[in-house]
Amino acid sequence: MFPFVETIRITNGEIGNLLLHQDRLERTLAHFAPQLHAPQIADLLTDRPHEGLLKARVLYNASGQTAVEYHPYALHPIGSLRMVTDDNIDYSFKYTDRSRLTALRELRAECDEVLIVRKGLITDASYTNVAFTDGRTWFTPRTPLLAGTMRRHLLERGILHEADICPDDLKNFSEAALFNAMIDFGQIRIPCSQIV
Repeated sequence: MFPFVETIRITNGEIGNLLLHQDRLERTLAHFAPQLHAPQIADLLTDRPHEGLLKARVLYNASGQTAVEYHPYALHPIGSLRMVTDDNIDYSFKYTDRSRLTALRELRAECDEVLIVRKGLITDASYTNVAFTDGRTWFTPRTPLLAGTMRRHLLERGILHEADICPDDLKNFSEAALFNAMIDFGQIRIPCSQIV
């Protein structure tokens, strides 16, 4: 019923990166339903709770229907990554159907999370965008599975720089960072020695 979702951080009632989420919702609907007037996320979140850290899920479809869910959010620690390959995966829009990503995540074995490689290039983890540092500069894959709102925010501010990154390039980096709308950049950092 709702093939698309925006996952939005709500901190004590404050909506995180609202304009970037609105832009992605509008681009998604322009692709799948160009005749539809996009709903305003701010209008959908008027009844949001104003205490604590919450994950808001704005669900929508190409018919103009919407729904909103709120969930408490707690960060799960991630200390290791396993590289997995899927050359055909496409998650260029934020779909509610994550079955392909979930199947890849199941391949993590003893690691905490997967790092997905597509056509020889590192893309994303199953729930986050990723960046790597050489100790001076942070680089994020030029072709992520999903161009996340936090990724865009960090690129626009010059904190991240795009690059093509293949598995062999990891030897040039000391650390990886995982981030998304709910996880601040720098909150999850993993030594590259913990990527297998």
